[in-house]
Amino acid sequence: MTDMHIVVFDDMLQVTDEEVKRMLPLVSEERRRQALRFRFTFGQYACLKSYLMLAETLPMEWRPLQFTMGPYGKPSLLGHADVHFNLSHCQHGIAVVVHNRPVGIDIECFHTAEQALLERTMNEQEQRLIAQDNRPDEAFTAMWTKKEAVLKLKGTGIVDDLHTVLADEKVQVQTFINREGRYAYSIAMY
Repeated sequence: MTDMHIVVFDDMLQVTDEEVKRMLPLVSEERRRQALRFRFTFGQYACLKSYLMLAETLPMEWRPLQFTMGPYGKPSLLGHADVHFNLSHCQHGIAVVVHNRPVGIDIECFHTAEQALLERTMNEQEQRLIAQDNRPDEAFTAMWTKKEAVLKLKGTGIVDDLHTVLADEKVQVQTFINREGRYAYSIAMY
């Protein structure tokens, strides 16, 4: 696999108990158990839908998908170390990326950040860019998805200083804004 595959789903009207029941038999037993641990329909739906979106990008003979976890909980495909993927979801969408290089993705609904959150998560230059933007909610969300995608690429979670996450020049980040869907997502890779 050499091409990057990005799949974004945002028809959130499909998030129903009936759709969760329809998807349950389509996933592995492990994923079923994982989905049913979620208390609310959205969590169950996102867990099942992201698995099925990932499965659709991979060869049929790899199913049921089996995973192994990295030291910080980043999943990888068992027996397919050369295939990298990442999943993300928010109330407005689900995003999946598959590539032959390490990759991270994050999707978030637009939201405005309070000053305390901006100071904790953004450096001074990033804070200025957000404040000067005509759509600060979009600017904050786009910047946050960039940082989260980089952290997910590294597979370490939020352990880095959030002010310097985007300073790694080896990392490439691409951001997409969907104003109609009111979300942004970013993809990070080396």
